[in-house]
Parts: sequence; C-alpha cells; structure tokens
Amino acid sequence: MFEIKAKDMRGRVGVLKTKHGNVKTPALMPVIHPRKQAIDVKKYGADIVITNAYLIYKDEDLKQKAIEEGLHKLINFDGPVMTDSGSFQLSVYGDVDITNKEVIEYQELIGTDIGTSLDIPTAPFVEREKAEEDLKITLERAKEAVEFKKENNIEMLLNSVVQGSTFMDLRQKCASELSKLDADLYPIGAVVPLMESYHYKELVDVVMNSMMYLPENTARHLMGAGHPMIFALAVAMGCDLFDSAAYILYAEDDRLLSTRGTFKLENLQEMPCSCEVCSKYTPDDLRAMPKKQRRDLIAQHNLHVSFAELRLIRQAIYEGSLMELVEERCRAHPALLDAVRQLSNYSDDFEKYDPRSKKSAFFYTGAESLSRSEVLRHQQKMMEMPKKRDLVVLPPSRKPYSKFISGKLGEFYVYGNKGEFDGENTDFMVLDVPFGLIPLEVDELYPLSQSATPKIRDKDSLEFINQFFSEFIEDYNQVLVHSRLKDTLDIELSDKFEDEEIRYKKDDVRKLKAIADYQFGWGAGESLLKGNINVEKSKKTGKIRHIYDGKTLIVNMRASDSYLVLSKEGAKRLHGACEYPKNRVVVNKDSEPFALDGKSVFSKFVVECDENIRANDEVLIVNEDDKLLAFGKSLLSAVEIEDFQTGQAIKTRKGFKK
Repeated sequence: MFEIKAKDMRGRVGVLKTKHGNVKTPALMPVIHPRKQAIDVKKYGADIVITNAYLIYKDEDLKQKAIEEGLHKLINFDGPVMTDSGSFQLSVYGDVDITNKEVIEYQELIGTDIGTSLDIPTAPFVEREKAEEDLKITLERAKEAVEFKKENNIEMLLNSVVQGSTFMDLRQKCASELSKLDADLYPIGAVVPLMESYHYKELVDVVMNSMMYLPENTARHLMGAGHPMIFALAVAMGCDLFDSAAYILYAEDDRLLSTRGTFKLENLQEMPCSCEVCSKYTPDDLRAMPKKQRRDLIAQHNLHVSFAELRLIRQAIYEGSLMELVEERCRAHPALLDAVRQLSNYSDDFEKYDPRSKKSAFFYTGAESLSRSEVLRHQQKMMEMPKKRDLVVLPPSRKPYSKFISGKLGEFYVYGNKGEFDGENTDFMVLDVPFGLIPLEVDELYPLSQSATPKIRDKDSLEFINQFFSEFIEDYNQVLVHSRLKDTLDIELSDKFEDEEIRYKKDDVRKLKAIADYQFGWGAGESLLKGNINVEKSKKTGKIRHIYDGKTLIVNMRASDSYLVLSKEGAKRLHGACEYPKNRVVVNKDSEPFALDGKSVFSKFVVECDENIRANDEVLIVNEDDKLLAFGKSLLSAVEIEDFQTGQAIKTRKGFKK
C-alpha cells in the first residue's frame, strides 16, 4: 500500500495506493465539509481529501444519501477520500453518539478509502492520569477496529492514531503498541493545540517520539497540520500526509497563507506570491469584492501556496537538499527556529535514514547545519580511523584540497611533543567548517568536497571544530599546525617547527585504499586493492575512473561523489575481506536464483542486512550461508529494508550465475 520512491533525512517521496487511485506523498488532504463545500479542491491540485464521517452519520439526509450514492458522489470528489471518525467532536463536546464499531462499519459502508477508529484526542499538558486513561481507551479501540476489519473482510484502509499528549513515554508506548496491530496508516493526533500556540519545539518531541516507534512501511499523517510554513519540518521528521481546513477557514477571515507566515488582507499593499489570484488581483481589488467571492479567491491562493510548497519539498527530497529547505523555512519564526534546533537531539536517529550520497551539495546555512547527518557521520568515521604517528593540519583552500596542494606547504607550529618529520608515518588533514578534519586522501568524497560554507566563520562553527579537534588529536605523538590556523584553533602552540621541507606526496593507490577503508570499513582497502594496480584517469578532467589489477577491473570511481563502484572481482574481494554481515544484504532461498541472475532484490525477500547500510551504498547480496550471489546499490537504509514487504530494496548490478 505504500512504497518509497526517494528519500532524504526521514522525509520520503512515496506512493500511497488506494481503491480510488494512487497518491504521491508528501500530500495535503484539504478538509471538505459534507454540507459546506466552498470550492472544487481537485481543480487546484488536491489528489486526496478528508471529510468527517461522523457529521455525515448524524445528519439523516446526508447519512442516507451517502449510503445510496456513496461518499465520493456525496462530496463530489472521485479521488481517494479519508474520513475522520468524530474524534474531534469528541474532544470538543466530551461525547459522541456512535460506537467505535459503528463508525468503522459506516465508513466502509459509504465507500471510504481510508477510515479511522474512534480514538481519544488528549490535549497537550494535561495531567498524566488523564493522558493514561485516554490512551488506554485509544489502544483498546484501535485493537478492536483492526480485529473488526479482519473479521468482516473490510477492504477499507484503516488509520490507527498515535496519542499520549505531551508525555513522550506515552507517545512511545502508543506507537509501539499500535505497530503490533498491523494497521494501514498511522496519524499522529492531538497536535493542533501545539501548532496554534507556537509550541513547535514540543511538536518536534511529540512527532519524533512517535515516529521512532512506528513501522517504516506505512504512511504517517500529521493531523490538523495545514500551514505551509511547517510542512518542510514535518516531512523531514517522516510525515507523509497532512490535513487541514486552514485554506478555507483562513480565507473566511481574510487571511492569506505563505511559507513565511500569514498575511491579513487589511494590511497588504502587494499580493504575496505569483499564483493566478495574486497575479490577477490587487489587495484593493479583493477588499472591494463581495465576501463570498473574496473568500473563494483567497482559498484558491491558500491551496496554491500549500501545494506549491509540497512540490518544492518533494523536489528537495529528490535532490537531497531537504534540510537546507527546513533550515530556511524555520527562520520564518523564532519558535520554528527553536524546533529545528530541537531536531539536533535526534541526530543519531536521522543518520540511520539519511542517504550517504546525494545529488545536491551540502550548503552550510548556520549553526543548525552542524547537527546534520553528513557531519555526524564523517566525524564518527574519523574517530574510528586508525591513526599514524603524526598529524599535519592544513588550512582550507580551493576544493578538492588534494588537487591544489603541492610543493612546500608553509610554516608550522608544534602542538604537544616535538620530534622529527616522517612523511610516511603522518596523516595530512585540512581543518575546515563544518566537518572538522578532512584527510587529503578522501577529500573528494561526498559531501567533503561537494560542500559550501561562508568565508566568514560564525562563532558556533569555530567552537564546534575546536571541540572536535581537541578530542581527535589525543592519540597523536606530534601535531603540526599550519601558521594560518593559529587564530582559528583555541590551543596553545609551542615553537615553530624547524623542518621547512614538509610536503604532501600524492599517491593514487594510497588514496584509493583510504577511500575503500572509509566506504567499506577500515582494512578493506588492502584486500580490495592488492596486486598489480593500474589506475585509468579521465583525459578531460584527470580524475580517477577505473582501477584494475593488471587487466582485471576491480572498481570504478563514480564521478559525482568519488565513491567506489564494485565490479565482479571487486565484490569477490570485498566479500572475502569483511566479516559477515558487514556490507551484506542476506536474501532467502526463494530470491537466490533471481539474485544470481542479476535481478533486483525486493524487501520482502531480505532476511537480514548490515545495520550500517544506508541508501545509495554499494552492497553484497548473499544467501543465509554467506554465499555471494550478486552485488548492487541499496535503495533504502537498513531499518527500512527490514520493515518493508513491498518494493525494491537493492538495485542489482551483476549476479554470479555461471
């Protein structure tokens, strides 16, 4: 029912499959009131909508009409329709005149595509006892709804709503328990009060403590989130669907939505965007119109802005620039900036989902960028790397650094012990924002070379690289710091190093071994690149392209990110070099012949995989006896591969069928 087509951070471009068509996510579901339809939302870009089954049920005329004609005809929408169960009315009025089973049965009867159980929305910041009581009922009803659906062979997809107020352990418990029920979608409920009161920091905690315990193979819905200024943030946290009546409610109040906030018509001198409404009319034109005409036009604008933002978000996911968009959008309001900073508490979780290589370069937009997965991942790699005796630290220059470094490197000062210079027993690294230290042998890898930062360093970034530097250099016998870095590093340097012949010797084989170690694990380079190594370079750019042992191809170097792409020989060597299950995806017996034949691997056939696999990684495909069957590129991260039962997991390059 749900497949991932592209991903960045926890954000996914996906396809949600329903009886009335497929929906590309992230998607907005405009709320349609069954009696008060203002405009044709499909005309302005809606692929899916949401309406209230309880309101239809309570209105005798609508109730009977929906049964006879079907829900889609009732609301004049032929695409997928989700229905709410009356939970909102329950939260407002304290009770509703319908049972959980009745509302599930009725939603199926009128042809709903996605129905919802009658959960108990618990407002933020209530007493814990109240939250626990409500959660108990929500879980009981969710279980009852799933069982009722199975017993009666109901085809309708079913929502199970995550509740728990602002108690993070209750959100975790609810999400974990709901995951065991095998529902079809998982909305995160009772968050509207947080958004209305600008408690976006708390919203991050609520969403993340729900997401971390929900399955990856289903769509997740942030209930009541309809303002475009928060879409990017919510998508980065893993939300796939949004619903809101904001487009029409704000229009009723003469308010225009934008990614920077909300504009009141009475204060506008210029229209805020280039949509059809804003291009055709001036604020004075709208103010002079009859109320209904003005409302409908503003609603059209509000829908345009919302759908345009979701298209931009999907494009950012394809490119791998979602976090740059999040950081940009969250500067629209101080409370949103708090929210994006709160995300840093979940950096380890985000890293599990973030692809290792992307189409877009890494842009540093401020201190918040220091918490991104790319930075965390590189610094973890650095802390794990074997160290030589000495370290030479160079200032940043034109990228890639190793290409433009040659000859005498300049003046150096000593930190720590002082000794002789031995170039063969020395690590050469560049100190730069935001990654800290970058070894020259791997500096062309994504995102180390494919990154951009302001020339003027901010205080946070300098403190960040100083802290990493002080932790990293502890095990070196001698550290030589370039004179141009004296004012950057907050350390005490001793006398100038007297040896003026400090030089970096370029060596292609050493470089390739370092890249292999960085990519596949320390020690992989020696096994992968042994023998009579021949390096073939591009005549046009001078970059390494193909690496052979004699005339046998071992690996290719990908031009876009400088990672190594395995050949058959390279896959065999890597398989022998690393222990099970490192760099491996293990498939069951049913999938073995297809893998051997070079066919792509689907998630449902995977029985185990290396937990460190990320999207776009080169992986080995083996059977349960660790026999090498094939090799290819992972399309998902390890946690997603293990959860999904549909869709491709690995794009196979070659199989080992004889």
